[in-house]
Amino acid sequence: MHIDYYFATISPFTYLAGTRLEEIAARHGATVTYKPLSIMDLFARTGGTPPKDRHESRQAYRLQELRRSAAKAGVPINLKPAHWPTNPAPSSYAIIAAAKDGSGDMGALVSGLTRACWSEERDIAQDDVIADALEAAGFPRSLVNAGLLEGAEIYARNLEDAVAAGAFGAPFYIVGGERFWGQDRLDDLDAHLATLA
Repeated sequence: MHIDYYFATISPFTYLAGTRLEEIAARHGATVTYKPLSIMDLFARTGGTPPKDRHESRQAYRLQELRRSAAKAGVPINLKPAHWPTNPAPSSYAIIAAAKDGSGDMGALVSGLTRACWSEERDIAQDDVIADALEAAGFPRSLVNAGLLEGAEIYARNLEDAVAAGAFGAPFYIVGGERFWGQDRLDDLDAHLATLA
């Protein structure tokens, strides 16, 4: 069993997923490929609208949904973080380098970076913030500047892969032909994996 995990480091819903994906994957013996991408580019390619361009009713509902989801997950959230939106590419390149390195905990890394943005008021485009997240997840701090060209190529390819696979938001989980959009669909993903055992 394999899960392609499309996500954005600046996505609050990726933050709210925490490490539940990793817990589910471990329970079912499933592997995960981490595919960070530019959510704004994904929106542009698949008919989505960036939050700032949505009708005020949709913007207000999004904030309510984030507040309620954070309360349900038992995690703190700043609905209007100081460093959002920020450039997601540097943190995404570091995730790609970390996946290749393989020495730490990928779930902890993604969780740490998204938490830095949505709870800790830190700018995840900054090298020191990324390096702190890498170190906390068991990776070398030096990965913050490792393989940048390869990271950029894979980051761009992840967007193409997402569009081709039918992903249109983040987080997005794909197992074979089954697609699951949003952290609130992790229970459905869990149930689906159980049918494959």
